[in-house]
Amino acid sequence: MLIDALGNPLRFLLSPGQTADITSSPSLIEGYRSAALIADRAYDSDAFINLLSDSAAEAVIPSCKHRKRQRVIDRNLYRDRNKVERFFAWVKLFRRIATRYEKTAGSYLALVHLAGAMFWLR
Repeated sequence: MLIDALGNPLRFLLSPGQTADITSSPSLIEGYRSAALIADRAYDSDAFINLLSDSAAEAVIPSCKHRKRQRVIDRNLYRDRNKVERFFAWVKLFRRIATRYEKTAGSYLALVHLAGAMFWLR
């Protein structure tokens, strides 16, 4: 899920449950330009960081604990990551989305898009 600086949803991407989020992240940010990208430790990958630096976006991603050289990030900017978490909490208020009653990925993604549209309209 891609969220703007105000907490509004921009793009949803559905991936298989057994794959890591980092595998679909380049296609998630494709076509969007920003000054910074805020993400959690799951997105700490050299390839993804290099992709962000090539697009002139600051990577506000904390380093994983196993890294020998920890990256310095802007902690004040990282605090804005709560907007993504608040949107997840808002979407989970829709029981049908939270429990994933839909049988196909397409219909589930359609409901997530509908919830995103409702968020924009509120």
